[in-house]
Amino acid sequence: MKKYICELIGTLVLVLFGCGSAAIAGNVLGNLGIAFAFGLSIVAMAYIIGDISGCHINPAVSFGMWITNRMDTKDFIMYVVFQCIGAIIGIAILAYMINSSAYLGNYLVTGLGQNGFGSASAVGINMGGAFVVEAILTFVFVFTVLGVTRTEKTSTVAGIVIGLTLVFVHIIGIPLTGTSVNPARSLAPALFMGGQALNQLWLFIVAPLVGALIAGGIYKYLYPDNKTLPYNEI
Repeated sequence: MKKYICELIGTLVLVLFGCGSAAIAGNVLGNLGIAFAFGLSIVAMAYIIGDISGCHINPAVSFGMWITNRMDTKDFIMYVVFQCIGAIIGIAILAYMINSSAYLGNYLVTGLGQNGFGSASAVGINMGGAFVVEAILTFVFVFTVLGVTRTEKTSTVAGIVIGLTLVFVHIIGIPLTGTSVNPARSLAPALFMGGQALNQLWLFIVAPLVGALIAGGIYKYLYPDNKTLPYNEI
């Protein structure tokens, strides 16, 4: 049970600080600042909960681990459930914080760092473009996670590498889709925002899973013997 709780806490922190930076301080931090907020959340959590749960805090990462036979089906399902719960709690806290401010206004006005395409995209990217963006960015991210956690030699720096990878996929992705690469991170804001964010949510669930599937498939081709560390050792 400890590893599931860790995934809940880790995803909560990622969503609260990542989406919170976008919603509350986006105008001050800019895209680079938001990208680092997401990345540093991963770094911090990796070195706190990594030895217990592996610090996936992302259903796409867990999917990649499951595809490559580094976690069983029960753990995969429970990880995703607790990741989603953690994301929802994180967004609930963020929404409360925003609504408690005399100057920020309602969270429906500030937004909650939700993802989107078309009119919800800063550059107006269409649905097809958004799907490709999310699939590619997730592929890069999950492929990095799988690779850097493969052996003990690289696992000691995994948290930093994974965090910085999340930063650089956000740098290109934020103007396009807001950068999901994480179905739980997209689910929670969409549930609270409703409307367009909820209608477009399917893309930010399906595309990251497609990216993770590709990453897992290529990884298995490159390392057919699959002599890797378990999912909870990074």
